[in-house]
Amino acid sequence: MTAPAPTFTHLARLTDDTGLFEHARHATVRREHGYCTDDVARGLVVTSREPDPPGAVLRLAECYLTFLTHAQDHTGAFRNRLGHDRRWTDEPGLGDWWGRALWGLGTAAAHSPARWIREEALVAFDLGTARRSTFPRAMVFAGLGAAEVLRRYPDHGAAAALLADAAGAVGVAVDDPDWPWPEQRLTYANAALAEVVIAAGQLRDDAVLLATGLRMLSWLRDIQLADGRLSVIAVAGWQRHGPRDRHDQQPIEVAALADACATAAAVTGDSSWNVAVAQAAAWFLGDNDTGTPMWDPATGGGYDGLTPHGPNLNQGAESTLALIATLQHARRLC
Repeated sequence: MTAPAPTFTHLARLTDDTGLFEHARHATVRREHGYCTDDVARGLVVTSREPDPPGAVLRLAECYLTFLTHAQDHTGAFRNRLGHDRRWTDEPGLGDWWGRALWGLGTAAAHSPARWIREEALVAFDLGTARRSTFPRAMVFAGLGAAEVLRRYPDHGAAAALLADAAGAVGVAVDDPDWPWPEQRLTYANAALAEVVIAAGQLRDDAVLLATGLRMLSWLRDIQLADGRLSVIAVAGWQRHGPRDRHDQQPIEVAALADACATAAAVTGDSSWNVAVAQAAAWFLGDNDTGTPMWDPATGGGYDGLTPHGPNLNQGAESTLALIATLQHARRLC
């Protein structure tokens, strides 16, 4: 099954001159729900990853960077929710959106072809590294941004410290082949935890940490396979020793696994990790538990979730960004 090239058509449809709208009904923007830093940060990640972006994609990256710098306060924290009336509805904080903002800024600082975007993103990233979150996943997302910065700027001390703290926030994976995971419950963006441990192991030259991250990811990959196809942890999560729901499955889980396995392939040189990347792309194309595509080729949008009866046909920002991110990785395999 050959994956299509990523398209930014629907992402552009969801974006205005302020930022990226969070929700859509089918392919139509729902402006009443406004914007969120979480999704804008993800948008900066995927637009910055494009190796030779056309002008339209570069303009999206510019818009997302401007939104994030507006969302950031003088301490490095970020607001998350902006209404369509251009008024913030929350105070600056250090939740997941802070971590994802640093992930987006770090990716832009490392990969954007535009010098001014790289420079401004690094300024905002540096300010954000002064803070630490008490939420493990927020730290994990920030750590992924720190890893991107370190790959381009190996002597960046603040990024190195943030990555070390992010790996520490993951916790200790127990030496149990049945559950080699630091949490007793799998929730969301699970593969990102393994990815940040892998990145920290590589960039800190820590073979034990690297092996731990690879072991975590290998187990997570294997438990999310059913008859050779991807069947990711459902939105309700999975408690150890408890029953496991198969639905609703979220595109963010598929994209997180593709991200982590692409990193594992790059770090180890082991191309077998690319099998999981291909399976993630295939999930969007219909090789999933209901055998139905999870994207709309006519719009370029990703569907919001896989239910027992097929896709939720709404094409919001998170699902569309997950689709683009996964196809970006799959493009390497062609």
